[in-house]
Amino acid sequence: MASTEWGERSTAELMSKYVAKDTGIGVPNEGWRICLAHEFKEKRKPFQAKDVSLSNVLEHIGLGLRYLKWWYRKTQIEKKAPFIDMFGPLPLRQIYGAPLGGIGGGTITRGWRGEFCRWQLNPGMYHYTTVIANQFTVCLRRGGQTVYQQVLSVERPPTLQGWNWGYCGEYAFYHALYPRAWTVYHLPGQNVTLTCRQVSPILPHDYQDSSLPVAVFAWDVENHNDFDLDVAIMLTMVNGSGHKDDKRGGHWNEPFHLEKDGQAVSGVLLHHCTPVNPYTLCIAARHMPDRQVSHQTAFSPKGTCSGLWSDLITDGRLDSPTGPSPPVQKGEEVAAALAVSCSVGARGRGGLEMSLSWDMPTITFGSGERRHDRRYTRFFGTKGDAAPSLAHHALLHYPRWEETIEEWQRPILQDSALPSWYKSALFNELYFVADGGTVWTELPEDSDVSGGLRSEDGGLPAQPATIKEYGRFAYLEGQEYRMYNTYDVHFYASFALVMLWPKLALSLQYDIAGSVIQQDPTERLHLMSGKCSAVKAKNVVPHDIGDPDDEPWQRVNAYLIHDTANWKDLNLKFVLQVYRDFHVTQDQEYLRDMWPICKAVMESELRFDLDGDGLIENSGYADQTYDAWTVTGPSAYCGGLWLASACVMSKMARLLEDEPAYLLYKDILQRGSAAFDKLLWNGKYYNYDSSGRSLSNSVMSDQCAGQWFLRASGLGDGEFQAFPKDKVLSSLKSVFDLNVMSFAGGQMGAVNGMRPEGVPDRSSVQSDEVWIGVVYGLAATMIHEGMLQEGLRTAEGCYRTVWERLGMAFQTPEAYCEKGIYRSLAYMRPLSIWAMQWALDGARGRRLRDEPPGRTGDSTAPREDTLRGGEGGGGGDGC
Repeated sequence: MASTEWGERSTAELMSKYVAKDTGIGVPNEGWRICLAHEFKEKRKPFQAKDVSLSNVLEHIGLGLRYLKWWYRKTQIEKKAPFIDMFGPLPLRQIYGAPLGGIGGGTITRGWRGEFCRWQLNPGMYHYTTVIANQFTVCLRRGGQTVYQQVLSVERPPTLQGWNWGYCGEYAFYHALYPRAWTVYHLPGQNVTLTCRQVSPILPHDYQDSSLPVAVFAWDVENHNDFDLDVAIMLTMVNGSGHKDDKRGGHWNEPFHLEKDGQAVSGVLLHHCTPVNPYTLCIAARHMPDRQVSHQTAFSPKGTCSGLWSDLITDGRLDSPTGPSPPVQKGEEVAAALAVSCSVGARGRGGLEMSLSWDMPTITFGSGERRHDRRYTRFFGTKGDAAPSLAHHALLHYPRWEETIEEWQRPILQDSALPSWYKSALFNELYFVADGGTVWTELPEDSDVSGGLRSEDGGLPAQPATIKEYGRFAYLEGQEYRMYNTYDVHFYASFALVMLWPKLALSLQYDIAGSVIQQDPTERLHLMSGKCSAVKAKNVVPHDIGDPDDEPWQRVNAYLIHDTANWKDLNLKFVLQVYRDFHVTQDQEYLRDMWPICKAVMESELRFDLDGDGLIENSGYADQTYDAWTVTGPSAYCGGLWLASACVMSKMARLLEDEPAYLLYKDILQRGSAAFDKLLWNGKYYNYDSSGRSLSNSVMSDQCAGQWFLRASGLGDGEFQAFPKDKVLSSLKSVFDLNVMSFAGGQMGAVNGMRPEGVPDRSSVQSDEVWIGVVYGLAATMIHEGMLQEGLRTAEGCYRTVWERLGMAFQTPEAYCEKGIYRSLAYMRPLSIWAMQWALDGARGRRLRDEPPGRTGDSTAPREDTLRGGEGGGGGDGC
């Protein structure tokens, strides 16, 4: 089936049950759209022990026994959640929509059918509970009488039977283009259409409002009748998140009214009084002419709850009592309601708006040892009383947020050379920047990021200016793989940060650099080898900066399956990112600060060149990001990263006038490149490794990762070339022909490992998986090398599979197999789709530079306005 036909059928299937004709107000053409009545046909299961082949079980029986013992101690004795729970993987719930909230203040995810169903208020710790009482309800009145009142939910729950449930999903659709989402409801028999627009402050290059824990719901009402209507929208919200502590007692609500700068908002505060990380939820609306705001301070969200329903149905308003509610007793819950109403003339339109905010200003992680102030407290204070001000700010400023979002997205959305699926994928995959268990905190006054080692001694300032000014940033490897800033994975995902929030990208790098030069000699057991070694060795990059259920930044390397001090990729990925970040930001101070750290990690890496030929060797186990795929001797993946790192070390040494380092790494690059070709090139592609095993000539989809970063950094030609262009192109063609087009009919992306005879490499549990983030990086590499259509086709398979076939919207996993299973939902690596945009921008620049003189400029790096997505930003004009 042709790509266009296959894609159009896949997209159309999501809307096949929609029976109304309404398109809503202001809903863009591009994005992910789905009818509320849609049901996904394919139901996949998470990867579990039973999915491991017998040969792999026998190979890893020691790991299994050691993990079981560790898991028992962690869960049953320490009463903690394991950083990876192999016995409790998340089941697939095909329900999620765009998350609410900015970056680093916690997130609340709404499903595409409208439910509030995924919560991350405590930093990095998720629970997946649908709070059924959290709903929007519409009330229509004509001539002083209520003619229609409906919960805007397709659910028919056993509770709250006094409400009118069971909205017909065939009359509504959901449309996501993150950070906004729209739901269009046609009200059957009423000749009225509602469009709910959900807005979160995810604003590129903004380091203030982007941190705010707020969202706005803007409602547009279309009255297609020949008579006037009064329309009210009610939002009900439980004090809590569906967690067991909702019933611990002591929670209470109170109404509020805040007038500032001549504008007034009012609503209800829901004080959630837990001993650890207490917070306040706030539902609010702005007072405007011809708008009525009313509330119910407290009601019990159990039983029929018919009193609240009758309150609204009587006159389209709520009673609006004054004063706070009493604290609830243990075992009880309390909820609140807010209603906003307006009149809409015959054949007219009206608008309503309300906000949801939450204020958990100071947080502790699982250890409880230190307190951390969230980023937004710099602007709204740490006292825990900011919810009204947050709501006021959101309701007044969200129109400007939308202007910023539209200006950023417009060049890409209007680029007719880019396919629609790509535009949806690019923006919607960005959800993970906020919903990756993300924390963005102020740097504590007593912090020293490098443990006392100053710049003159090969260290860093105690409080680097970038972290001091822009805060600390951390996001999880995945919602199921609970480690912050997992560095081998961040390597792929980092493009989103450095393109859109470069100061956060640099802040993260300073934290990693500070950890490099520190050590933790505490001995611990590593589960794969069964051997004990130090938690953190000096002058090596950490795997991660810690577990949110412990004390991140303070205790790094929550990952204990392997001793990652001997991994071959982490140090190299640091060096490559340092130069790539400099290439993007042109931050000279950053480059100077990172240079001694780069030299230290490369010196550590040199110990893996056992025979002195200029090329490092892998050690006969899974010693890199593919942590279950054994690799021996020089390899395409790590060897390629090594050569690329030697190349950028040469470039940085030249820029910093460090002649001895320049000569050292030019020599390594020259000798290593010769060894790489001799040991790995087979005439068509680079072999997986040089072990001589029967599977050493497998085709690895990620074999050109080093070349990818060179191209993304403006290198790869002339003096700073590591790989011959003809061999790169031949390798990418082999990957496209075998790993992409010979796998699953060319419709599921690139399988990690493929045999030259055209069957997947099944030697490990990872070699026959598709890693979505790796595929997006591969597609970016193809685009850099002029293989635009191949790159787009490669990435399209992943988007179609995840978003349109498997129902994994806003929870893109690390991996899936051709049939049956997936692994690790809501994962960091797919943010690498932004590397595709970087490549498209670069391709556009290269094509323009190839035009006759006088037609354009000659800059080799994408301009800052391109990074912002401003004029010239989409990169598609020349594709």
